[in-house]
This record gives sequence, C-alpha cells and structure tokens, in this order.
Amino acid sequence: MLRNLATSLINSHEERIVTTLPKAKELRPFVERAITLSRRALSFADEGSAARALHLRRQAAGFFHSGNTTVSAITGKRGQLRPERTAGVAALKRLFNDLGERYKDRPGGYTRIFKLGHREGDRAELAIIELVDNPREVEAAESAKKRAAKASASKKKKSGRGKEAKESETAEAGEE
Repeated sequence: MLRNLATSLINSHEERIVTTLPKAKELRPFVERAITLSRRALSFADEGSAARALHLRRQAAGFFHSGNTTVSAITGKRGQLRPERTAGVAALKRLFNDLGERYKDRPGGYTRIFKLGHREGDRAELAIIELVDNPREVEAAESAKKRAAKASASKKKKSGRGKEAKESETAEAGEE
C-alpha cells in the first residue's frame, strides 16, 4: 500500500495526493527516505563514483514497484505475459532526475501534510500530503514577489508626486 501511495505522490502532476491522515503520516518517512537516497546518489554521481550511485538507485527501487528487467517476458502464470510496472519505473526516473536535483540543498522535510477534515460516510480524517517547493508553489511565490514589487513601485510613484506637488505649492506660496 505504501509503495502505491509513494508512486502516486511522486508521479502526480500536482505533486500532492489526498488520503487518510494515518496513511499520510506513514507515507511521509517512506517518501523522504527515497528522496534522501536520490540526493545521496546525485552527490556520488558528481564525485565520479557511479557504482555507489547505482547501488543507491537500486536501493530506492525497492521503495517502488519498479519491475525486474532481468526476468524473461514469459514467466507469469500459465504462460501469460508479465505486465510491465511502468508507474514505478517512471517514479524512480522522476525521483532521480527531477526531485534529487530539486532537493539537493535541502537537509530534509521534503513533504508537508495538511488536514482536510472528516470524510462523509465513515468519518475518516482526510489529509493532503504534498512535496514542498513544487512548481505551483514556486510560481505562486514569484507572482507574489512581482505583485509586491509592483505595489511598492506604485507607492513610490504616488509618494513622489505628493512631494513634488507640495514643493510646487510651497514655491508658489513663497512667490506671493
């Protein structure tokens, strides 16, 4: 269950999922360990120790249903083809390509949990678990900075006009 939740969280376009609060609390350390492995692998890859980076990647593969590529295609029951586990493979790729790079300077705390209240029907407490510093969040922070800069620039302009108007009024009063 945790593997499926972790795969869903990492593969999610919005980088957030809605689940029950106990599941979210159990998922947090599971996902954070996987992200830490990807960060460590990134640092080993920079040092040139590819074998250690590969080892960490294989350890992280244990957190997801990432499939086994060495198994022959016809090893399923009754000669049926074994389905590929593409969601886990995609999560692993995204974990090492995008998230490891994004969190390389962050010492921990890669996830955030919001409580939503109770679900109707069984009154289970719902929560949103999301990855921090996601693109949506970064975009909102940048737009807030732009709005603040624009507001401060317009305040300076308005206050500048007020000073000029006051100076011209005092100059006119002095001439009289």
